[in-house]
Amino acid sequence: MDLVRHLRYFVAVAEELHFGNAAIRLGMAQPPLSQRIKRLEEELGVRLFDRSARQVRLTEPGRLLLGEAREIVARVDRMRELVKAGEGAVLKVGAPPDLAADVVAAMVAGFRELRPGVRLAPAEMWTVDQVNALASGALDVGLVRHPVTAPGLRFGPELSRPLGVLLAEGDALARQAEVHPADLAGRDLLMPPEEGEPGFWAETLAECRRRGYVPAEIHQGSGLGLVLAGAAVTFWPAPEEPGPTGHDRAAGPAGSGRPDGLVWRPLLGGALTWRLSTAWRSPSPAVLDFAAVAVRTLKERGGMAERGPAPIRRVSRRPGTLA
Repeated sequence: MDLVRHLRYFVAVAEELHFGNAAIRLGMAQPPLSQRIKRLEEELGVRLFDRSARQVRLTEPGRLLLGEAREIVARVDRMRELVKAGEGAVLKVGAPPDLAADVVAAMVAGFRELRPGVRLAPAEMWTVDQVNALASGALDVGLVRHPVTAPGLRFGPELSRPLGVLLAEGDALARQAEVHPADLAGRDLLMPPEEGEPGFWAETLAECRRRGYVPAEIHQGSGLGLVLAGAAVTFWPAPEEPGPTGHDRAAGPAGSGRPDGLVWRPLLGGALTWRLSTAWRSPSPAVLDFAAVAVRTLKERGGMAERGPAPIRRVSRRPGTLA
């Protein structure tokens, strides 16, 4: 029996006093957790919990064990950190494929300056893949898009950036200063893959329908070729710098420039946003340091800001319509 692992399970149940909540926290199913606690009780020869249909309580041996178990688990974690630091630790980081390259580079540089002894191993993954990799331990920390459902993970502050619409220069709507979503009727829409970003898909398409835009067809991907060809439009973060007309320069998702031949226009109502946060399962010092660097970089280089209270939602009328 792996005693340290079983003590880790025991600490989670003792702190939650609920097997279901402890299982979510540990990223595992409840039946195996119950079996492991029973195995630990058999190994120690004592009953650690009083279980009933309504509640879970520590027994006296359980209360005595809890302090020692916490200390043992913490010492093992510290020992692993020291060993990793001695052999050159690797921090496995996930980021969405449409995160701007210059922003990723700034995160890597900022983390190297803070922790020169830890090597970053970044991987491009959509949110669903990151959540699975974090749960399995294949990733240490990620940058995920919201809304997301991920029991057992912890999140940093949620950052957001307004979205407008990216159009081909030849599109008739490019001559407008602002675009109402209903004006996009009949146009195809380019979106990140649904399997990788189901929360963003559902939220964005629901908002489009609410505001009068049902895409003729939805294309999946992160390249802008279809938009450049005038075959689709896409929702894109607000520009970092205004062009000659005030809105012509389009910035990529958190900071990159766009190809010539595209223009960006704000959406009337402004309800669509990118929403990102860091996510992790085990908060090691290196993970927390990277999370802090990522948040700072997304604010300074990606034009993102921490979300305040939810704004009052209203539908802006299209120009020329009657009240």
